[in-house]
Amino acid sequence: MEDPNQQQIEIDISQDMAYGVYSNLAIISHSPTEFVTDFIQLTPNTPKAFVRSRVIMAPENAKRFLRALQDNVKRYEDSFGRIKDSDTPPVYPNTFQGGGPPSSV
Repeated sequence: MEDPNQQQIEIDISQDMAYGVYSNLAIISHSPTEFVTDFIQLTPNTPKAFVRSRVIMAPENAKRFLRALQDNVKRYEDSFGRIKDSDTPPVYPNTFQGGGPPSSV
């Protein structure tokens, strides 16, 4: 039985957006009211990296996103095996001009 209070939302995506953006680095920073995630494309042997997309979320939505990502990683690993996680963090140039002390993934 459907919840009568639940509203369905139709989500559209443009053809350009559907292609997606490649990112091999994410830098996350936050303020008291929002989380900012910059998805960056870093090309080896290139002195400059480019922010390809910036996503800004309220703290509550960031926490929901974290739980959804954890759930999806678990389902992925249940289907395809454990994702290899290196003990040594990647080394990236410290040239990003963003606000506040960021965390990178």
